[in-house]
Amino acid sequence: MRNDQIESVTDLTVRLIGRTATQVMQRNVDVTAESNIGQDLGIDSLTLMNIVMELEDVFELSIPLDRLADVETVGDLAALINELRART
Repeated sequence: MRNDQIESVTDLTVRLIGRTATQVMQRNVDVTAESNIGQDLGIDSLTLMNIVMELEDVFELSIPLDRLADVETVGDLAALINELRART
């Protein structure tokens, strides 16, 4: 995959994460790849788990809980989702 294709896939994933967070939190959530999930978005661990469960449905994959420990930003989460999608 070319670099610009990888960037556009990541951008799409970031937008879908934002849309999913907005649905789960029932308020508008503006995200960028650099958005810190806890600090910038105010998402606690329970809300994050609800968002992850929705994302698993959206992307039709399973996100291992141990892999979430390294996720700090929306970009980290998008990269993890894209990595898991590439394996299927």
